[in-house]
Amino acid sequence: MTKIVKLEGVTKVYQDGKVAVPALREIDLSIQKGEFVAVAGPSGSGKTTLLNIIGGLDQPTKGSIFLEGNYLGQMGRGELSRLRLNRIGFIFQSYNLIPVLTAFENAEFVLLLQKRPVEERRQKVANLLEEVGLSGLEKRFPREMSGGQQQRVAIARSIASEPALVLADEPTANVDSQTASELLDLMEKLNQAKGVTFFFSTHDPAVMQRARRLITLKDGRVEKDTTK
Repeated sequence: MTKIVKLEGVTKVYQDGKVAVPALREIDLSIQKGEFVAVAGPSGSGKTTLLNIIGGLDQPTKGSIFLEGNYLGQMGRGELSRLRLNRIGFIFQSYNLIPVLTAFENAEFVLLLQKRPVEERRQKVANLLEEVGLSGLEKRFPREMSGGQQQRVAIARSIASEPALVLADEPTANVDSQTASELLDLMEKLNQAKGVTFFFSTHDPAVMQRARRLITLKDGRVEKDTTK
């Protein structure tokens, strides 16, 4: 299997005034192509910090991160931005849609940044919105959509560029249990049909149950790493 992510001895320490607060401690971790992985643990265990470091949004205090063999520590800001644009999809618990753009335009946004041809963008986004169950809602703005519908747009946007990895930070946190189950069905389908690699942070038992690999963090360390 192809290794998408590799972390070696990753430690992250935040400074709170004069107090050093460790968020991650000596994390060694690999994620293979096509995995459906959840990282769980209590608040403050380091889940979001881990996602941010894998996504190049934050830097470790020490240790090394590789994405598809590329060492993130040697990359400048511009290189990291391009890496995120082309190889990583993001799904957030607050959806992070652009309120003045329609569902179609939000899903298309990454492709627009990549300067893909107009016809390619239109065809791809139309197909994606159909796949995520939003046919007929293309012209709606986020304020005109339910939380579950907004998260479906966010999922479509996250996979539009065919990234190596989708990082999903608490993606079911702001929706009811029925909608959460439907979103998980959708992400499982994308994982199995398209081989999209998903890495979740979560408190949601439903996500932990669906994940085929569950990593548990405690006090910034990997306490358990179980493959089902």
